[in-house]
Amino acid sequence: MTRCSSASVSAAFRVVVPARYASTRLPGKPLLPLAGRPMIEWVYRRACRTGAHSVLIATDDERIAEAARACGAPVAMTDAAHGSGTDRIAEVARHCGWAMDEIVVNLQGDEPLMPEALVTQVAALLAASPSAGIATLAVPIGSSAELADPNVVKVVTDPHERALYFSRAPIPFVRDARHAGAAGEGSYASARRHLGLYAYRVEALLRLSELPPSPLERLERLEQLRALENGIEIRVAEACRAAGPDVNTAEDLARAEAALLKAGEA
Repeated sequence: MTRCSSASVSAAFRVVVPARYASTRLPGKPLLPLAGRPMIEWVYRRACRTGAHSVLIATDDERIAEAARACGAPVAMTDAAHGSGTDRIAEVARHCGWAMDEIVVNLQGDEPLMPEALVTQVAALLAASPSAGIATLAVPIGSSAELADPNVVKVVTDPHERALYFSRAPIPFVRDARHAGAAGEGSYASARRHLGLYAYRVEALLRLSELPPSPLERLERLEQLRALENGIEIRVAEACRAAGPDVNTAEDLARAEAALLKAGEA
């Protein structure tokens, strides 16, 4: 992995944490207790350590808003009809009148273990990429099983690290065994897993939220394809350190709590 730079971000950035109550596998996820605190508090505390110009929680649920306010987090109440965190953040940016060239990082409300360094890295990447509207991060795929897993989103880029495509399918597909890498690596040697951490310029964020779902987005159920299909450049970099897992199940919640305890944060 690339080294995390200690240099300051060349442009100020904001963090918005979109949080919703509904979850198919884990209802009320942002409010679930994690080492004695609701999950949303852990995410907010991490966001505050990134050096962001501002941090706020965007939700449509008063229960989440109450928990966020209890830990000192500013809250923006948003429309319940939003289909994604991107739309929720766009409403906040529009309502607050943020400048079109400002940078906003989308830190999901189920990412209590996301390293602060990655939030800073993705914001710095976008600040250093004036032609891009969005920046995101990726890590190497670690196994053939991971490559084949449709829940693992893969990304391929051009030589300048501009995203070409994101897919749930195994990409790139290695047809010729001579290019499959070292023995044991098989076809996953050159594949990368996409991390769901984004930095947006406000202009791109607002444009994306106003566009209808695109054909490829509907097929793959991947919102970032809407940006690519509409000519919005997405810049990608290899994450400078491993990202903690997000929380989607009760087992994930237990693992997250164990990780916090092990790190001495709880």
